[in-house]
Amino acid sequence: MFRMFREWFWLERFWLPPMTKWSDLEDHDGLVFVKPSHLYMTIPYAFLLLIIRRVFENFVASPLAKSFGIKETVRKVTPNTVLENFFKHSTRQPLQTDIYGLAKKCNLTERQVERWFRSRRNQERPSRLKKFQEACWRFAFYLIITVAGIAFLYDKPWLYDVGEVWNGYPKQPLLPSQYWYYILEMSFYWSLLFRLGFDVKRKDFLAHIIHHLAAISLMSFSWCANYIRSGTLVMIVHDVADIWLESAKMFSYAGWTQTCNTLFFIFSAIFFISRLIVFPFWILYCTLIIPMYYLEPFFSYIFLNLQLIILQVLHLYWGYYILKMLNRCIFMKNIQDVRSDDDDEEEEEEEEEEVTKGKEMDCLKNGLGAERPLIPNGQHGR
Repeated sequence: MFRMFREWFWLERFWLPPMTKWSDLEDHDGLVFVKPSHLYMTIPYAFLLLIIRRVFENFVASPLAKSFGIKETVRKVTPNTVLENFFKHSTRQPLQTDIYGLAKKCNLTERQVERWFRSRRNQERPSRLKKFQEACWRFAFYLIITVAGIAFLYDKPWLYDVGEVWNGYPKQPLLPSQYWYYILEMSFYWSLLFRLGFDVKRKDFLAHIIHHLAAISLMSFSWCANYIRSGTLVMIVHDVADIWLESAKMFSYAGWTQTCNTLFFIFSAIFFISRLIVFPFWILYCTLIIPMYYLEPFFSYIFLNLQLIILQVLHLYWGYYILKMLNRCIFMKNIQDVRSDDDDEEEEEEEEEEVTKGKEMDCLKNGLGAERPLIPNGQHGR
């Protein structure tokens, strides 16, 4: 049964242009071609990245956070067995009737019970240090992979003439730089997926899972069908904006509001240029229109472009929310990520009361999200 499914799944008509066979992509004369089995290495490399991340956070991000004055804050609430049991076994957000009953049972005022639950929730929220470490790691990776991507691509003809993406397709040999660019990028997204349960949780937690899986799926598909050249262009267009997003988050957590704002404006400009201009009018033109001069439409060509069009729709969606944040910053003096942490970090009771009365936070108090989306994340995402 599995063998039949495997044979059906790898049918040449699904993956390759007409009149092309898998045997045409076998290594010969010193030329190496993509193989689906190459992707197995992304899993061990993902775990290696997790180890590197742990070392980086402890020996680079933490000292850097300390230099910014960010410290690990330990929130401890007054021990109360009755309230603790209710918190763990009933709900973290008690109703007013629950608060009234708990206040009577514990001989406390309703206001004291409300404060206890608020402080107890705060106790489980990620600290500002943890948020900074996470943003710092992503910033470091995106910076390195973007510089590496530019170094890999600067002398490639398809960077300047997208028609070269399809020259000789699909019999295009795999370059070592393309191999490492793809493998490291995919390994990074696997590592993010593995860490989702431990990283800072936000309201779009499920969207992050979908985003990372979609990014891995798109890269895996483009690898197996040998869309490596167009794939590297897609990756560099996305990575170049994520650097500024993560750096803005770092300075947000450090409390450098003006620097944070400046970096967010830079991110916004690069996002709109790279994902709303370059991507649709350069990348999509390359993958959707140009192949028609070389090839007849086939399944993987249609499937690739369907994924990229969906990705462009997500770019428009994320762009809308970025415009909303820019509007808040310019006209309302406030930028707040609509995908912020589930519960905002509240270090002082008085600060929380001000927020509940409607006083808006300064700038990026909660940090900014990526896309891939979701994402970006940017989410990251892809």
